[in-house]
Amino acid sequence: MSFAHTIAESTVPEEGPLVSNRFLAKIVLFLALMACLTGAVVLGGGWLGKRIKLAGHTDSTEFVHVVIGRDRLSLPKNVIRFETQRQSGTAERLDLYLLWPEMEGFSGAKSTRFNDLTKSDQLIFLQVTQSVMSRDMSGRVEPIYAHYFTGEPVDAGYGLSLHRFSEAAGYDKDVLLTAHLANGPDYAVRCVIPARPEDATSGDCQRDIFVGQDLSVLYRFSSNLLPQWQELDDAVRSYVSKRASAATQGAGKMR
Repeated sequence: MSFAHTIAESTVPEEGPLVSNRFLAKIVLFLALMACLTGAVVLGGGWLGKRIKLAGHTDSTEFVHVVIGRDRLSLPKNVIRFETQRQSGTAERLDLYLLWPEMEGFSGAKSTRFNDLTKSDQLIFLQVTQSVMSRDMSGRVEPIYAHYFTGEPVDAGYGLSLHRFSEAAGYDKDVLLTAHLANGPDYAVRCVIPARPEDATSGDCQRDIFVGQDLSVLYRFSSNLLPQWQELDDAVRSYVSKRASAATQGAGKMR
């Protein structure tokens, strides 16, 4: 054996393992992390899926008790539009939405009626605040609105008279619809009447009323519901009245 061959053999490095222990440890750690992530997705997927499906709604019928001014309202969570308002305590206002004519809150079985914009005449929207005015909309007709009417009133059908405003009123395309009521103040609602019924929205008309100790309820609805104006007004007033009590009293029983 030559000297060069001997040197060559002596300089050949010993073969080590193809995969190091350190590399194996990294693979095990990676697989463990992936397993944890998969478990989290499986566990949280149902919760996240429900949140996405609800899209801000809730089907919870748990009651919250909210004090607004001198009134205490007890309402199920599924009639309250905004998540931040679905808690007991003191508030300046509550925003509600209800199916018409059932006067019910959100549920999974009827979710399409809350999400389908083409069904604008199936929802009514309420904003409940402490009253800051001495008169509701009916009470403002003669002392305020009547001074801005232009032309003669027009028969709008369903017992309603349509009054147009002068440009000085600043109500743009709004009209005021009124009706004489034998057992109380005249009815009044302000609307923007679309040219076609299919162009109606859920906020074409708005009216405010006094309820409870000191509540003002502004409610909005589709102009397509004007034929049912009296039933709608009675239903809104009854719904809020039954769920309101004086703030100094207990919660009482819901009716």
